[in-house]
Amino acid sequence: MSKKSLFVVLLIGLMALVVAPTAAQDKIVINWFVGLGTGTQPNQIDVQNKVVADFNASQSAIELKINIAASNQVAPDALSTLIAAGTAPDIIGPVGFDGSNQFAGQWLDLQPYVDKTKYDLGQFPDNLVNLYQAGDQGLLGIPFAVYPGMIFVNKDLFDEAGLAYPPAKFGDKYMLDGKEVDWSWDTLATIAKTLTVDANGNDATSADFDATKIVQFGFNHQWGTQRADFSTFGGSPVIDATRGKVLIPDNWRAEAQWVYDGIWKDHFIPTATYDASDLLKPSAFASGKVAMSRTPFWYTCCLGDLKANWDLAVTPSYNGTYYAPADADTFRIYKGTKNPDAAFTVLQYLLGEGAGDLLAAYGAYPARPDLQAAAIDKQKAAYPSVKNWDAVAPSLEYATVPHHESYYPNYAKGQQRFNDFRTLMYGDTGKDMDVKAELDKLQSDLQAIVDAAPK
Repeated sequence: MSKKSLFVVLLIGLMALVVAPTAAQDKIVINWFVGLGTGTQPNQIDVQNKVVADFNASQSAIELKINIAASNQVAPDALSTLIAAGTAPDIIGPVGFDGSNQFAGQWLDLQPYVDKTKYDLGQFPDNLVNLYQAGDQGLLGIPFAVYPGMIFVNKDLFDEAGLAYPPAKFGDKYMLDGKEVDWSWDTLATIAKTLTVDANGNDATSADFDATKIVQFGFNHQWGTQRADFSTFGGSPVIDATRGKVLIPDNWRAEAQWVYDGIWKDHFIPTATYDASDLLKPSAFASGKVAMSRTPFWYTCCLGDLKANWDLAVTPSYNGTYYAPADADTFRIYKGTKNPDAAFTVLQYLLGEGAGDLLAAYGAYPARPDLQAAAIDKQKAAYPSVKNWDAVAPSLEYATVPHHESYYPNYAKGQQRFNDFRTLMYGDTGKDMDVKAELDKLQSDLQAIVDAAPK
């Protein structure tokens, strides 16, 4: 070999040594932001860091980095700052609808990437997937952590009253006075009156019942928000698509009247004053003084001190149809990401191989059917009195669409106005309210709020 040829070979070899490490380091960087929802607690941070490490070890094309906000409270400002600086993260979450709405219009439509990768949305109930369909914005999320709305039942109070427990299966009848009846909100109201008791032992069906000295209530919408409460009688967008205007529909008006009657006429729902009293500490159902509570499934977090035997039941029907408003968290991809394919690859990992550890750290019920049995097994050990765990997964099929935190213009102010209506109804002056007139006012006020949204 000539000296010239030898020089060329050595030169190529040296170039290879220089280029090879550079190529090995030339990974796509995907940034994951945590804090808009859960994920900022020390034990959660450790798990999330491990998931990042495991993902990076599993492949060589993408480097996943994580940015965890100091707290949920500062996370919105932190994310806003990153976006304004042009350093927005690629993936954000876990986050619920309310947190996501602070950045409405900035989420990537995932449908093209679902189609490209053939990601299996069919594993989830249609209702869960449809929660993330946002009209012409597309599919903004994939189900991950879900908390179906359910009826929590104090079995001891039912036993004392000689009443059958509510159904654990959708479509099952309720046995009332020896007859099978539909498990509807009207049926729930009927038995809730029997389960509401005053200090003299009279229930709310008695002529001697004293509504000023109630010591036990039949029902409450625990941790309720007004749109979630409305949605137990069926979902509706805030802005009616046909009219292009805000509409409080007939089913929501019926729900409001049902609640008003339950508080002020039949007295089986506690007022705000009762709810804040020592009688219903630490929370209404956990006090042992409420026979039935409608609340999301995450409430299993907080019943360790309840001495009573309790169980789960399905939500009642309205006009023959079941609605179970659900809370839900997932991960979203920032619309402006420079690497959407790589971001979707990471998203699939968080929803896939990383999901088990993450869901356990977040205390969440899995949307994925293959992970649900293990999640329930953990609950069984904590709550031996509960028999109706099989009611949880089917409740997801009745998740109310659209979601009770679905977006509309001037969302934060609108949600406050909804909850002002709820505060009025439950407050000490609620008895004197004209429900129809207040709903009409709610509708007109919401229209003004929507119209005032920045264009």
